[in-house]
Amino acid sequence: MSTLKNIKRWFWVHRWTSLICTLFLLLLCLTGLPLIFEEEIDHLLSKDAPYEVLPKDTPRANLDDMVKVAQQRYPKEALSFLFIDDEEPQVVVNMMPSLKGNPNTRHEMQFDARTGKLLKDEPSEAEQPQTFLGLMLSLHTDMFAGLAGELFLCLMGLLFVFSIISGIVLYGPFMKKLDFGTVRTGRSTRLKWLDLHNLIGIATAAWLLVVGITGVINELSTPLFGLWQITDVKKMLDQYKDRPLPKSQQLSSIQEAYNTAQKAVPGMTITSVIYPGNVFGTPYHFLIYTKGDKALTSRLFTPVLVDANTGKLDAVVNMPVYLKGLEVSRPLHFGDYGGMPLKVIWALFDILAIIVLISGVYLWVVRRKFYADYFLRLSSEENI
Repeated sequence: MSTLKNIKRWFWVHRWTSLICTLFLLLLCLTGLPLIFEEEIDHLLSKDAPYEVLPKDTPRANLDDMVKVAQQRYPKEALSFLFIDDEEPQVVVNMMPSLKGNPNTRHEMQFDARTGKLLKDEPSEAEQPQTFLGLMLSLHTDMFAGLAGELFLCLMGLLFVFSIISGIVLYGPFMKKLDFGTVRTGRSTRLKWLDLHNLIGIATAAWLLVVGITGVINELSTPLFGLWQITDVKKMLDQYKDRPLPKSQQLSSIQEAYNTAQKAVPGMTITSVIYPGNVFGTPYHFLIYTKGDKALTSRLFTPVLVDANTGKLDAVVNMPVYLKGLEVSRPLHFGDYGGMPLKVIWALFDILAIIVLISGVYLWVVRRKFYADYFLRLSSEENI
């Protein structure tokens, strides 16, 4: 009877964790599917003119010249950060009316990284229409509810992980008299869907656990970065508290800061430069993010602090383990670190997960008679 009681407990866990999170997991699976192909869809929908064809060894333009153009166009605004694309020949300069203002007032200018030519001047985020991928990403990450939405989806992800684990535990007792992969198509519709639910669930269990756990970690990105800022970052910045705050008109050369960071971490690729005063940076530095050039290290970022007044190196920051785990989990969640083949595999698994969720709802609707018969049979087997 102890075995029967344990199975009933696991069944209770599987039933209620699945039921509570199913609707939200369906939302995440449906919105996650196009996000797997985000780059491809973005290129397909883009109306931008193609980049000018230049020799591959064409040197990059000076970043100071691009920043100068941006400041001339918006002399009363503050520079927020630069994004330096390592996949396409572009540099994106972001500006805001005030670095302490609403993030939706931020707007960007796209430059050709080789010629320094201004390619596009975008309106602010608040003025831009909602895009399909933007809608999918917002629904997938926080359901338009900010931090509260992220934490809620984190909880749903945890329930999903418990649902998968309990499903793995139940698979053996439920299928012990059947060969692996058996689908009883000649029996009732309910039994056929139960077998399909169990088969697809156990076959995709490892992938579901990986995506579920990495999804939970991703939803904790805001509090994890907040923890880093109030602990390690605060401690690090305390040593600079007596340093005069840099004035926007007296900032050192952004190109020199870029060169300084490259010398500090040779072999790393610079992806962004955050200006002093940005809420995601420091009051005293150009915060320069770099990443490695290998499959794994390309997902691990190393921040470099360059004095915004003098352009000299202050520190190469070692990210804490929990943030490194977060950085690795992001590409693993969407399967975007292995090219198109891996994206296709991730998409197929995503579709199978949708089938598992929908079949689980169906089995819940027709559950009563089947599970009453099942536990009665299991109890009689134990008594023999």
